[in-house]
Amino acid sequence: MLIRNAISSDAEAMLNIYKPFIETTATTFETTVPSVEEFAERINIYTQKYPWLVAEDDEKVIGYAYASKHRDRDAYQWCVESSVYVMEQYHHTGIAKELYSKLFGILQECGYVNVYAGITLPNPKSYSFHTKMGFEPIGIYKNIGYKLGKWHDVAWLAKTINQHSDDPAAPKKAQQ
Repeated sequence: MLIRNAISSDAEAMLNIYKPFIETTATTFETTVPSVEEFAERINIYTQKYPWLVAEDDEKVIGYAYASKHRDRDAYQWCVESSVYVMEQYHHTGIAKELYSKLFGILQECGYVNVYAGITLPNPKSYSFHTKMGFEPIGIYKNIGYKLGKWHDVAWLAKTINQHSDDPAAPKKAQQ
């Protein structure tokens, strides 16, 4: 298995992994599957600042993980949100762990301090995975998203990847 930076030409393979989550679950609150071109544009935009990674097995994209902005205000610049998606047949094989470990290493080198993950409830597999990766629960947004005919709660978890210093340098751009 190879983990590498995602590029826009990975969009179709990544979207094929993501599409079932959009169409059949509340894991993501996205309700319309974006086009391959729209997804490629996301990759191009986000990777200007944040790492997006893909895992390949025999040159086939089987999973991906990425970081994105947590909030807009300057005081939040040391914080990111993270997500990981893996093809179902590769669940419980360590791919997600490897993707997140590499992602967090890059974010740490860039100078980010806090990583957040939002998990639509109930989702015991994702919740357990994130806690095993060192995330701690920090709160629940009750009935925050409506999808698939009902309201959903989202649990928020946090992981500290760098020391909280009194005079932190601005995070650096992730190298692609």
